[in-house]
Amino acid sequence: MRVLGVRVDCVDMEAAVARIAALIEAGGPCRLVATVNPEFVMHARRDPEFAQILESAELAVIDGSGVLWAARRQGCELGEKVAGVDLVLRLARLCATRGWRPFLLGAQAGVAEAAAGRLAERFPGFQAAGAYAGEAGPAGDAEAVRRIQAARPDLLLVAYGHSRQERWIARNREQLPVPVAIGVGGAFDFASGRLRRAPAWMRRLHLEWLFRLMLQPWRARRMAVLPKFALAVLRDR
Repeated sequence: MRVLGVRVDCVDMEAAVARIAALIEAGGPCRLVATVNPEFVMHARRDPEFAQILESAELAVIDGSGVLWAARRQGCELGEKVAGVDLVLRLARLCATRGWRPFLLGAQAGVAEAAAGRLAERFPGFQAAGAYAGEAGPAGDAEAVRRIQAARPDLLLVAYGHSRQERWIARNREQLPVPVAIGVGGAFDFASGRLRRAPAWMRRLHLEWLFRLMLQPWRARRMAVLPKFALAVLRDR
């Protein structure tokens, strides 16, 4: 289905994890999995290149209460969004049981390593193929790709935030020896313990964005897109 012209897939967490597991098992060329929120949608509407990258994704899960609301208006019957941080935790558990080794790329210096360590503590058997902050721009591509090629991971998690992480994957996917690459936004910050997650009751009420705004007031400018998104959805036919 499409939300304001941007492709999203009406799949829940179980289906998303199963699809990603199947891609890992199948091997082959690198496929992109995108976690789409309202910022993605509004960005894609004004940026044809980013829109095309999302269009090329093997899977575009609904990560954002606004996109979930818009998809439900079109008949999608999902009960909950597929939040990036929850997806990372589910995949970490799966990797621990299957013996798969993910590579964690992105976030600030030291955060990916800390996230890998915390995930190993939480899920016995979890082993990261590598962790590296790198940089989102093309200047850092060669070193990051070299590290990933040397590590030979089963899964690549990229945490540069939209749209930089999706552009990074699209720019380098032909050189990546990994069947699946997922843009996971700020998931490493939460997985590492650097940021606290919203209480469960706030998540149930779709108020996680408010809790994150309280912790990171600088996000207010980015979140200004939300009312514009909602108005565009209401106007869309």
